[in-house]
Amino acid sequence: MLQQALIQLHPRDQVAVARVAIAEGAAVALSGGTLVARTAIPAGHKIALAPIAAGAVVLKYGQPIGVASRAVAAGEHVHGHNLSMAQSLPAQAPDAVDSAGTTPAQAATFEGFLRADGRVGTRNYIGVISSVNCSATVCKAVARSFEGMALPGVDGVVAITHGSGCGMSDGEGLALLRRTLRGYATHPNFAAVVVIGLGCEVNQVGTLLEGMETGGRVHALTIQGEGGTREAIERGQALVRQLADEAGKARRTPLPASRLVVGLQCGGSDGYSGISANPALGAAVDLLVAQGGTAILSETPEIYGAEHLLLARAARPEVAERLLERLRWWEAYAARNGAELDNNPSPGNKAGGITTILEKSLGAVAKGGSSPLNAVLEYAQPVRDPGLVFMDTPGYDPVSATGQVAGGANLICFTTGRGSTYGCKPTPSLKLATNTPLFERMNLDMDFNAGTIVDGRQSVAEAGEALFRLMLDTASGRPTRSEEHGLGDNEFVPWQLGAVM
Repeated sequence: MLQQALIQLHPRDQVAVARVAIAEGAAVALSGGTLVARTAIPAGHKIALAPIAAGAVVLKYGQPIGVASRAVAAGEHVHGHNLSMAQSLPAQAPDAVDSAGTTPAQAATFEGFLRADGRVGTRNYIGVISSVNCSATVCKAVARSFEGMALPGVDGVVAITHGSGCGMSDGEGLALLRRTLRGYATHPNFAAVVVIGLGCEVNQVGTLLEGMETGGRVHALTIQGEGGTREAIERGQALVRQLADEAGKARRTPLPASRLVVGLQCGGSDGYSGISANPALGAAVDLLVAQGGTAILSETPEIYGAEHLLLARAARPEVAERLLERLRWWEAYAARNGAELDNNPSPGNKAGGITTILEKSLGAVAKGGSSPLNAVLEYAQPVRDPGLVFMDTPGYDPVSATGQVAGGANLICFTTGRGSTYGCKPTPSLKLATNTPLFERMNLDMDFNAGTIVDGRQSVAEAGEALFRLMLDTASGRPTRSEEHGLGDNEFVPWQLGAVM
């Protein structure tokens, strides 16, 4: 008989998650008896603990994840063949949480870069930022010329390029692009930046940098203004060398954990995401918030169906209303494009054991821990409120994380069950594996193993505390796996809205 093969997440649940692969006909130990698997159950997938009638609401995490599309026998595999979404499901009151958060045992600190504007960096890069796709090649050429070159005290030169900036009207899409680029141009992980345009684009460099003090940490040029491509590359190289001399003088100093702004991401999720890595990250977030720090939960389509868990924690009524307004916008946005918000989960998510967007969303919300929700922001807006905040972004991870970094995230924590390898210059990205086989198979990409929770070797609280310490170490300069391999130069993907003309 298989012992401890199942994880039941809530007493109300009619399903449990297979801790390991279960063969057809295998007997599985349950409290008070045994359960025989009627079919093979892949690791991370769901098994029915009791008979479920056709049309009955199915619970996981004590919350609805869908309805049985046919009668399901005890011991049967529960997935897309017998579990589906419904137009509406009865709301389940969330379990009570301690809204006061975690009380810190002592003040936590890390070694960071205190900038002249009072913000704090965890890295010391120089950025070369394109205003338009037409200057992307020049930006990449400038950054590439410094590869392998020692710039004392500087972590590297990063090209921030994209596929937009012209062929667009002066509307929502342009405003969103400018807000995102400004967020990067002023990001505290950049000691200095050079912004390069073509010269005739819609997204004019002068307008983009309006209100910024240029000539200090921010410099600008255009290809047409310099006389051509080669001249612009040479001018950009000269500016980077000049800026590197000053940037290299920056030194890390002890700073309170309250100066950390952490973006929360999950991608390539599996059936363990909501059991191990996401709850562990949530526990670490509670520790960070108790220290006065900030965490950014995002990916609006991936909280869909679980928003009531956040609404119940809204610090003020207007915060709750703001979240509802963004969800209504997404429903209308999806409808205008002939789509539904339940186009998730992805094929990889389903292969990992996730069946519906409700199931995915319930696990995704766990990244936010149990702290009050203090603010709801639009994409790439500057994050000014401490504690847990929500930023409206798509669920597509590179676009979502780009918005978080533009908002000021100086660290990213990215949970994955399938093996997302997301790097993120200029902000270090920690990859958190949901299961031990993944961590061992992709050890050169994964930074943290939350599979110890699934294995029964750590509690969620213990894993969360270990992750919080890793977050502080990483913010202090410990390289992530992607940084060790020099990855993360191509993950700037702004959200594109509006017509391209």
